[in-house]
Amino acid sequence: MGTESFYPKLRQVDIFPADYSGQKVICLRDPLNLSGKILFYPYPAFFIIRLFDGRHSVTDIQMEFMRRFGELLYREKILDLANQLEEHFLLDSQRFRQMERGIIEAFKNAPLRPMALAGETYPDEPDSLMRMVESCFTPPEGPGLPVAGQKTGDLLGAIAPHIDYRRGGGCYAWAHRAIIESSSADLFIILGTAHSPTQRPFVLTRKNFQTPWGPVETDRTFLNEVGNSCPFDLYEDEFAHKGEHSIELQLIFLRALWQRRDLFQIVPVLCGPFHEAIQENISPMELAGVAPFIEAFKMAILRSPKRICLLASADLAHVGLRFGDAEAPNRFSLQSLADEDRSLIGFAERGDAEGFYESIRRERDRNRICGLPPIYTLLQLIGSRRREGRLLKYDQSLDTGTQSAVTFASVAFYS
Repeated sequence: MGTESFYPKLRQVDIFPADYSGQKVICLRDPLNLSGKILFYPYPAFFIIRLFDGRHSVTDIQMEFMRRFGELLYREKILDLANQLEEHFLLDSQRFRQMERGIIEAFKNAPLRPMALAGETYPDEPDSLMRMVESCFTPPEGPGLPVAGQKTGDLLGAIAPHIDYRRGGGCYAWAHRAIIESSSADLFIILGTAHSPTQRPFVLTRKNFQTPWGPVETDRTFLNEVGNSCPFDLYEDEFAHKGEHSIELQLIFLRALWQRRDLFQIVPVLCGPFHEAIQENISPMELAGVAPFIEAFKMAILRSPKRICLLASADLAHVGLRFGDAEAPNRFSLQSLADEDRSLIGFAERGDAEGFYESIRRERDRNRICGLPPIYTLLQLIGSRRREGRLLKYDQSLDTGTQSAVTFASVAFYS
């Protein structure tokens, strides 16, 4: 590897602080999970890595290190770090791009969207997974198992978290109990949060979704209805579905618990970020592609002969050191955050999509509400059909290792 013309460039990866064996470190995680590992680096090493931006040569990095620490940094140290990142596909290099092209092409040609989290976030063995899902209903965090034939209303849709089951399983259960007891749907429109960058505000896929109990069918007729009325390519970013967890984690609950689980279909939708709307102080409906998609979707819902339930897979706030805040959350800040979250959820309960968005925009999304796009979209799609929104469960998960917290809730919407 020639050093004079070598300008290492880190790919877009997840970066967050943590405590590892009593040492403060920075973690690098590949969203594509190509190597299957998370790398841990002490802060001085990360100072070097953050200069892997494609603009700094090895000599430039040496000079920056000298200015910051007053010490000579040997070229070999820089190259060793670069080689380690390259080995794990974390550098934007020819080797990575070749691997990426192969993965994208394989996904494009596959009839099924494979499970991304089986064996890690949840068991891949059906009986063990069923027991785990059922355990999420155990009080006090869970609502108790659904009661057969106990219909509490006509459910139009729900909001459920997409945090991992270990931290949020009980909150999932509140939403899915409402679905089982109050919905007769045979089509679930799952509005997931897109955690990877997308060119378009919404991303569809025609692929069926694999689960430990077999595949769940995607309603291609519904998708064609939407696509025929939408003026842009809804499949341009389809690869984002491969590793995205927000739809998969809802589908596991549906497939495990839905009484007629062999009959229902899904429409999987990933919702991209609304950061541009926040920056420009405009409504998301003014962003290119948002209003046409929502209108096309509303028409497809009206024309569909199926019984439909909307499900937004959405967490709320992300605060603390892992997410870039200067301070870790504490008891008092978490209570204040709970008050803010409940005020925000109030807009959702009232079906006020613009009020929900404005509450976030006014604060410049300082709490990083990752569920903004799917919740806003759900509220727009439900519209005047909603009679009542009801908060079922609110919760917070504090991670002392990364000194951060994530908040989430389950909300049900009845006609």
